[in-house]
Amino acid sequence: MFQIGKTLISEEIIEHDFVCNLNACKGACCVDGQSGAPLEDSETQVLVDIYHRVKPFLRKEGIEAIETQGAFVKGEDGEWETPLVNKSECAYVVYANNGIAKCGLEEAYNQGATKWKKPVSCHLYPVRIREYSEFTAVNYHKWEICDPACSLGQELKVPIYQFVKDALIRKFGKKWYTELEVVAKEHSKP
Repeated sequence: MFQIGKTLISEEIIEHDFVCNLNACKGACCVDGQSGAPLEDSETQVLVDIYHRVKPFLRKEGIEAIETQGAFVKGEDGEWETPLVNKSECAYVVYANNGIAKCGLEEAYNQGATKWKKPVSCHLYPVRIREYSEFTAVNYHKWEICDPACSLGQELKVPIYQFVKDALIRKFGKKWYTELEVVAKEHSKP
């Protein structure tokens, strides 16, 4: 672990490589699991506010889940998260013609319907953030469905922190990310 400001960061995000390989995993991180995508408090209202603009991009099953459960739900751990369809896939998931699960929120953003890309937890993945009273933990979440992403990352030589650069800047700011780059450079010295 190392520290930047009030964040404690796992070395794994600079030591391990990662590049999403959607052709291999088909977006399984948005479909598998037992809970929705973690949401920050401020993101819950965003989901409510943009739902009418996002709805045309969603599947019937997702719309039904959102309109039944709400734009967000409280998870078993007491934290906010996206609702699920059939206790499995995120209600905001859409499928491309090739069967790859994608984010309907991001599709609405890409089409100019909203100015909000998606929850920061999704943007950061495979990095997971945990807020504590005195600090924020920044960790790598290893999941076997992402093994193809690890292999592709190794092949392309892209460390996790570089793969999620935009998301880390979105969450912590450019100055923080610049400090992370310095730490990573020092860490990689023989």
